[in-house]
Amino acid sequence: MSWHSADDPVPGDRFSCDAIQTLIVPRSRDLGSFAVRRALPSTQCRMVGPFIFFDQMGPSEFLLGQGMDVRPHPHIGLSTVTYLFDGEIMHRDSLGTELPIRPGELNWMTAGRGITHSERTGGALRQTGSRLFGLQSWVALSAQDEETAPAFEHYDAASLPIVSAEGKTVRLIAGEAYGARSPVRTSTPMVYADVALQAGAVLPLDPDYDERAIYTVSGAIEIAGDGFGPGQLLVFRPGDRISVRATEESRFMVLGGEPMDGPRHLWWNFVSSRPERIAQAKEDWRQGRFDTVPNDAEFIPLPEDPPPVRYP
Repeated sequence: MSWHSADDPVPGDRFSCDAIQTLIVPRSRDLGSFAVRRALPSTQCRMVGPFIFFDQMGPSEFLLGQGMDVRPHPHIGLSTVTYLFDGEIMHRDSLGTELPIRPGELNWMTAGRGITHSERTGGALRQTGSRLFGLQSWVALSAQDEETAPAFEHYDAASLPIVSAEGKTVRLIAGEAYGARSPVRTSTPMVYADVALQAGAVLPLDPDYDERAIYTVSGAIEIAGDGFGPGQLLVFRPGDRISVRATEESRFMVLGGEPMDGPRHLWWNFVSSRPERIAQAKEDWRQGRFDTVPNDAEFIPLPEDPPPVRYP
C-alpha cells in the first residue's frame, strides 16, 4: 500500500501496568472508498522491531461498482506484509505477479532495491459488492539486504502453522513462537502472529525479543487489570513476561523483533538506512526509472511534500 496522509495517532489513557511502555490509539481516516487507521509510525513510537509502518484497512463495505484502487507506486528497502480478515485484494507488481489475496493467506513482497505494485479490488467483486478488513505493515530490511533483488512470495492459509490449546488459537505468520516456526523468510529475527482467544482464555507473551507489541483487532482484553478494546497498539517494555486475558471473545496481532541495525529513514513509500538512497529513489520514480506493472498503466506521482519520518 502507498503512503496516504493520515492524522497522527494519539496517546491512550493512563494505565497501571508497568510492562506497557506506550499505548497508541490510531485515528480513522476516510480515503473515499475505505478507511485506514495508522498505528505506526507515530510520535510516541517509530518502530517495533523491524515494523516501521502498520495500517488497519477497514472494516469497509464496497457497494456495487466500488472497490479499493491503490495505483502503481514504488518501494525500496522494505517488505510489505498484507494480511486480511475479510475481503480480497488483487496484487500486481513489476515482477509480473498477478495474484489475489484472501483471508488467512499472506502476501510478502520484498522491495529490496526497488519494486512497483498496485492493489485493487478485482472486477468480479465490483459487480457484486464486497467488504474489506485487514492489515498492512512494512518491515524494514537489514542494512545488508536493503539492495537485494525484489521478490514476491504468497503463502496460502494451510502453510501458516496454527497452535491451539485451552481457548487459544495462534496462527504464526512469521518467526517462531509456542513451539511452531513459520515458513516465511525474513531479513531479521521477528515475530508476527494472529491470535484468537475465547472469553477467559489467557495467552502468555514471553520476552523473546526486546521490542514487542500487540494490536487489538476485536473484542476486549485485560493486562494486569487494565482493559483494552479494538484498534489499539500496546507497546511493551523489554524483559517483562506479559499475560493477555480475554474478557470476551477477542482477536489481536502479536508483533516484534530485535532493534534494527541502525536508524531507518522513511519518506513516502521509501525506507533506507541512508538518506541519500531515498533521494535517489525519489529521482528514479520522478524520471520513470522504476519497472512498471504489466496491465496497470496508472501510477501515483511523486508527492511534493509527504511527511518525512525518521527513526530514531
